[in-house]
Amino acid sequence: MWKILAAVWACCMLPISARLSAQEARLPVAAAKDITVHQIRRNVFLLSGDGANITVQIEPPAGEESFDSVYGGDRGILIVDTGTAAMSDALLAAIRQLSSGPIRYIVNTSADADHVGGNATLAKASGGAVRAVQGGAPAKEPLMILAHETVLERVSAPSGKQSPMPIEAWPTDVFASDKEAFINGGSVKIYHQPGAHSDGDAIVYLRKSDVIAAGEIFSTTNFPPFDIEKGGHIQGILDGLNRILEIAIPGEKEQGGTMIVPAHGRLCDEADVEFYREMVQIVRDRVQDGVRSGKTLEQVKASKPTLEYAPRYSQPNWTADMFVEAIYKDLSRSSAASKAGAKSAVPGKAADASREKGSGK
Repeated sequence: MWKILAAVWACCMLPISARLSAQEARLPVAAAKDITVHQIRRNVFLLSGDGANITVQIEPPAGEESFDSVYGGDRGILIVDTGTAAMSDALLAAIRQLSSGPIRYIVNTSADADHVGGNATLAKASGGAVRAVQGGAPAKEPLMILAHETVLERVSAPSGKQSPMPIEAWPTDVFASDKEAFINGGSVKIYHQPGAHSDGDAIVYLRKSDVIAAGEIFSTTNFPPFDIEKGGHIQGILDGLNRILEIAIPGEKEQGGTMIVPAHGRLCDEADVEFYREMVQIVRDRVQDGVRSGKTLEQVKASKPTLEYAPRYSQPNWTADMFVEAIYKDLSRSSAASKAGAKSAVPGKAADASREKGSGK
């Protein structure tokens, strides 16, 4: 019995890639100048080594039965996030090792430089994106770049001003809430997650392939970054993680099932996201206790709310202290806003009471 339990425990402690079957996760199948490609599903791949992780879906194998064969529809390459500009040529080379088909969709999960940096290179390689402002005949198999409307705001600029990125890199189709697409015989659901890492985050679910690209809401290598000045909030991060858990369905013995691509780190499943969500919630609650107790930021830091998690998630560009400070400021602002709202509501109630008294009620 003890030998059986030990074997089960050892299996559970293996990385997700080691726990999945050969059909679900394979060794790297391609590489191009520091870009490593891991196969997730038959036609879905995780590309790493270019800043944020990149998810690529190519055309399904010839003859594969799908809705596409009955109803028609788009076929080609779908890319979720495009890495950094410096690595964009290597990214394109890696993609071309997987498919020579047309690049039909790019989805940006945020406006971060390592999520949108390759947009321009991939757009040019595809023959150009669909842009009404450019005029002329559209490409034979046009590319669409999908992102939340605030992503477009951050990579572009008003007329007469210099934009951070060339027009080829700008989203062509923006959304304010959620978005849907149909490609390669399956549907793609893009969920806007408000007020998380920023105010423009998206979670991308490839429904037929059962793969989720989580964006900066989830990572296996660092605490979740969020920028208050760009609309980010710790509660939004938690809401995003909970949404991923609602979408994902685990496989046998709570392992496998829906595959989840984090912004950084290895391929994951629902159990990994659940562990990460609990970590974020525990740290948030500890900081929140300090805010409610009237502790200063330095006092909260001194209490080490990330003690058991810092060795795993603290990174030079986003340390445990930086994470705690961001949570503290976020919660302090929320607390101050709530108190201000409560005070402003008191005069209104007093005035109502006065009017009632004057009317004899």
